[in-house]
Amino acid sequence: MPKFYARRHLSVLAGATALIASAALFNSPSASAALPTPVSGATARGYLAQLTVATENRTGYSRDKFPTWITISGTCNTREWILKRDGSNVVTNSACTATSGSWYSPYDGATWTSPSDVDIDHLVPLAEAWDSGASKWTTAQRQAFANDVTRPQLLAVTDNVNQAKGDQDPATWVPSRSAYLCTYVRAWVQVKYYYNLSVDSAEKTALTNDLAHC
Repeated sequence: MPKFYARRHLSVLAGATALIASAALFNSPSASAALPTPVSGATARGYLAQLTVATENRTGYSRDKFPTWITISGTCNTREWILKRDGSNVVTNSACTATSGSWYSPYDGATWTSPSDVDIDHLVPLAEAWDSGASKWTTAQRQAFANDVTRPQLLAVTDNVNQAKGDQDPATWVPSRSAYLCTYVRAWVQVKYYYNLSVDSAEKTALTNDLAHC
């Protein structure tokens, strides 16, 4: 069981962790909610100091071990829920599929009017999570992580920017839009801290340097 359950939910019985994780998703705020604001720079620096530094291990990783997308509300799956949350004037059909709207990508400052030009980014990539602790989780816990709409872990961004990012951590990739850098690294640390994921040494150095300016 990932330590984040013990750290954040000391009163929860070990056998109920998967149920609690699923319930948190289905009780999430409506799609009219805004993208969660990351913790402050000072808080992020404090969190980073508490993260375990460890060598990453990709052994056994498969994206299929992180089930996406799941139903979040009504007929809306995670992707459509985030498109509605992060877009402007979003129109959907009866299946909750976005048919029109406008999406601003905070990574590169581009605005898109076609949903097909927008990806939903896992800010902490699934492979990165696997490497830094999620390999020890249950499938239900990995599903909760992959569909987390409560923390600043999912956001709509330009599709080819998301693809260029891939599974990189902040040691090798940060958004090209410098105005978003502090938000990005604060969110990264918040997610890793909540889920008790480790950082490698290069990642910690990059985060330390970036957070010094936040």
